[in-house]
Amino acid sequence: MINTTNGMISTSSSSTANPQSPGLKTYFKTPEGRYKLHYEKTHLSGLLHSAHGKTVTQVTLAHLKDKPAPSTPTAPTSSFSASSGVRSAAARLLGAGNGSRALSFVGGNGGSKSLSGSSRIGSLGASSSSNSITNTNFDGKGTYLIFNVGDAIFISDLNSQDKDPIKSIHFSNSNPICHAFDQDAKDGHDLLIGLNSGDVYSVSLRQQLQDVGKKLVGAQHYNKDSSVNSSRCTSIAWVPGGEGAFVVAHADGNLYVYEKNKDGAAESSFPVIKDQTQFSVAHARYSKSNPIARWHICQGSINSIAFSTDGTYLATVGRDGFLRVFDYSKEQLVCGGKSYYGALLCCAWSMDAKYILTGGEDDLVQVWSMEDRKVVAWGEGHNSWVSGVGFDSYWSSPNSDGTGETVMYRFGSVGQDTQLLLWDLEMDEIVVPLRRCPPGGSPTYSAGSQSSHWDNVSPLGTLQPAPSMRDVPKISPLVTHRVHTEPLSGLIFTEESVLTVCREGHIKIWVRPGVVESQSSNSESMLSTSSKDKPLLSSKVGSSSYKQ
Repeated sequence: MINTTNGMISTSSSSTANPQSPGLKTYFKTPEGRYKLHYEKTHLSGLLHSAHGKTVTQVTLAHLKDKPAPSTPTAPTSSFSASSGVRSAAARLLGAGNGSRALSFVGGNGGSKSLSGSSRIGSLGASSSSNSITNTNFDGKGTYLIFNVGDAIFISDLNSQDKDPIKSIHFSNSNPICHAFDQDAKDGHDLLIGLNSGDVYSVSLRQQLQDVGKKLVGAQHYNKDSSVNSSRCTSIAWVPGGEGAFVVAHADGNLYVYEKNKDGAAESSFPVIKDQTQFSVAHARYSKSNPIARWHICQGSINSIAFSTDGTYLATVGRDGFLRVFDYSKEQLVCGGKSYYGALLCCAWSMDAKYILTGGEDDLVQVWSMEDRKVVAWGEGHNSWVSGVGFDSYWSSPNSDGTGETVMYRFGSVGQDTQLLLWDLEMDEIVVPLRRCPPGGSPTYSAGSQSSHWDNVSPLGTLQPAPSMRDVPKISPLVTHRVHTEPLSGLIFTEESVLTVCREGHIKIWVRPGVVESQSSNSESMLSTSSKDKPLLSSKVGSSSYKQ
């Protein structure tokens, strides 16, 4: 049963009508001010089927740019009804007009007509509505939340306060587990979906929005009928700058490299893995084969994967508790190490690719340094498994030195304890052990995290054992806030907000301090019009892909 008293299933589209469960506050404080709960996104649970088992919700943030083909002029923001303040303000922030034509099922991301904020346009049932039409001229421009619950993929309009999705896509034989969006895709196919059955699809998000049905349209199908791998997909990602290449991680410890411009039905055969404990790469024998390569990463499930921003490095975390970092183009293991205890469930890169966050079953947030190839800090504060981590690249350090160098990092984590934790990490002040404590002696410490502070840097390709508690500096959270009633599965940072999602498929949007500048008499909020062009709109919050 989904608790309807927490305001997540309320039929009202107004954020002011969302009652909170006892103990759940609608804001949390940071040194820079209050983050306020602005509105929520959810799904209509009555349309879900659970025949294929429960899954953990993952959310992908997708920003659709202008349609490549010529289209009608973009509608001005004034064409949106003033009854939805956030809809019109977010349209200015994320692309004025957000679509050249109005579609009845597209909510705030399309509209040359004035839409009533109180009408239920954009509800899930509209996909079969008689007044919904397929409009190939609709350019779909805007920002969307894509999330999986049960046997369905839901698409919500981030620019609208409407709680219900604007589109649902149902799968008859398996549950969607993971997905990824490429805002720079050149040929239309920009959305990847991996299923519990191991099947993988690539589709055009814009084409899905144009269609009124509840099935995928124009899809390319990979690993059909488990022709390559029969284990479930656990994580999926586009290769940054990879010209349509993508990677799919599976529960059996294998990762496959695909090229979307090749036939998805072109089967590949790979040799038997001789040593399950060793990393190995095998390439397809034929040029037309797809996938083109198999990486055997580990024994047991790969739980999450993440590319560094420039695509140089690929990080994986797994059931065996190891973080592994690979040089993607060289297909080489660079470094990695083990958690303090249990499986690792999630990972994320800093924008400058200097640090990696991991979280897992030891309730710790680990900060890994690429320079030192070691854990340089442990974050203690969660009371249960850490299921999502991420750096806040939109946060500006108050003590920036003006050189462009990041001297402090803000990052966040969420866990099965239902809490969101925010952390500040200033690497120049962190206390790093110089060397291991000798028997009967005391450890030596030094400020800073430079390689010279360690006895030596681990050789290339070395996997570090689990460090001792006394050898790793501890940091405490800046903010600890219970944000949901259900265990959390991920978070996303945007310029205007922080998004949190629970594993049952409910999403909350927390606006940053200063974004809500004024409120009208009817309690509607307007978003700030400042906007920066940062490459976070294709961000993904990861489910930890562990069994429930």
